[in-house]
Amino acid sequence: MSKSLQFSLALIIFLFGAGFGYYLTPEYSMQAEQMKNPHDLGPADKWLDLRYVDNMIAHHLAAIFLLEQAQQHSTRTEIKDLATAVIAADKAGIEQLYAYKADWYQDEKQITRFNQVNLGSADEKFDLRLLNALIDHHQEAIDAAKEVSTKSTRNEVLNVADEVKRGLSENVVQLEAWRKAWYGI
Repeated sequence: MSKSLQFSLALIIFLFGAGFGYYLTPEYSMQAEQMKNPHDLGPADKWLDLRYVDNMIAHHLAAIFLLEQAQQHSTRTEIKDLATAVIAADKAGIEQLYAYKADWYQDEKQITRFNQVNLGSADEKFDLRLLNALIDHHQEAIDAAKEVSTKSTRNEVLNVADEVKRGLSENVVQLEAWRKAWYGI
């Protein structure tokens, strides 16, 4: 068999396998869709709620990652108290979201990929970097909650989205107030 025929057959098999995987495996298609635009939840299809739940788990993991740095490097009581409260709440939230995944989709896969922002060492601008990162981080979750609110019909998802919009919007106001008071920004 010639090399060009072997290459052609290998390419056809690869394309067939990729298409077959995309069609039969929702996670495969979701990953491909998220690589295009990681903040877009995609169409209002039967996998929307799973994409949103996975997105929120990753969001909570990223927040925990940020706030564990705050516990180590911040000297402000307000930041340390916020970190302690949010880490506890986000860990509980993650448990609930995994329960939804298991119940609705029989999906027990753990989310291991999330945005890990390294805020650097403790210095006079550490809290400013943290506040900026948290404000951006919260805005992404608020945007996703707004999007899922227009697409989902599942009450639990709509309730989570409402909590995210309300709670994180309030938190952004607090973070911006601290940033203004501490850094004049």
